Amino acid sequence: MTPAQVVAGVREGRRRAIGRAISMAESRGPGGREVMRALHPRAGRAVCVGITGSPGSGKSTLAAALVRHLRAGGRTVAIVTVDPTSPFTHGAVLGDRLRMVDHFLDEGVFIRSMATRGHLGGLAEATGDAVTILDAAGFDVVLIETVGAGQNEVEVQALTQTVMLVLMPGSGDSIQAIKAGVMEIPDVIVINKCDRPGADILAGDVESALHLVPSDGWVPPVVLTQALAGEGVEEAWAAVERHHADLRATGRADARARDGMRRHLRSLVVERVVRDLDARSDSGEIQRLADRVVAREIDPARAVDTILGLPRPEEP
Repeated sequence: MTPAQVVAGVREGRRRAIGRAISMAESRGPGGREVMRALHPRAGRAVCVGITGSPGSGKSTLAAALVRHLRAGGRTVAIVTVDPTSPFTHGAVLGDRLRMVDHFLDEGVFIRSMATRGHLGGLAEATGDAVTILDAAGFDVVLIETVGAGQNEVEVQALTQTVMLVLMPGSGDSIQAIKAGVMEIPDVIVINKCDRPGADILAGDVESALHLVPSDGWVPPVVLTQALAGEGVEEAWAAVERHHADLRATGRADARARDGMRRHLRSLVVERVVRDLDARSDSGEIQRLADRVVAREIDPARAVDTILGLPRPEEP
């Protein structure tokens, strides 16, 4: 398929074209960039929600339960799940999540797994492009499930209007709740597996910790769910909708989008610089500079200036 054919297929909501567009975006080739340039103006209408939290907290189960709830209401849903990278295939380790199997044949649901490929922050480098493509394809809601690596998963905030942080009892999350990092980004906090002992205690610890986190006026509600049984899922989505309403009512929606895009662009710049450095390392240029630093011919700062192409300061 040519880029023009891919773009036309995405606009018509054809699944094969959507999948091809995401693959082209992941490859970072000229075709993918052409597709993204054409689709970017058509995006910006979907409700984008991030789901983050530690491994085992039930993020995938909650995402699947949210999909059932949203489909029951007639809304179309796309899911981007980010998984660790396989050391063998370099693809997503878990692939399309087994917990999503009930939705595979639903034409109103699109599921895509992406490998991190070394990208930090809980997402893959092309996650933002995938969200744009799914948005342009006309999905009402786009869910982004992060890899589940820990407290550094803050990048998801830059791509979404609402971030759901999923915690569970008995995993030490009551301690994590008072730490900086991921606790500073959620708009809704979900205590999943609430049938386990300690759920109410964890909820209380989290609510206490929220008083230590700077607030812009919105205090994240804490919702208890048992996603596997579908309990509390409706309340969790209602909290998301309340947050959206608050963003609109207070005029913070545009400011959040601008701030998120600024941080996302910074992340993309860093990734491009790293790819360029990798290519130059293969050519031996950086190794030659490293040899000069080891030989004390130049200092590390001068070597970095050379790599970045910065003008050299005047010698004293």
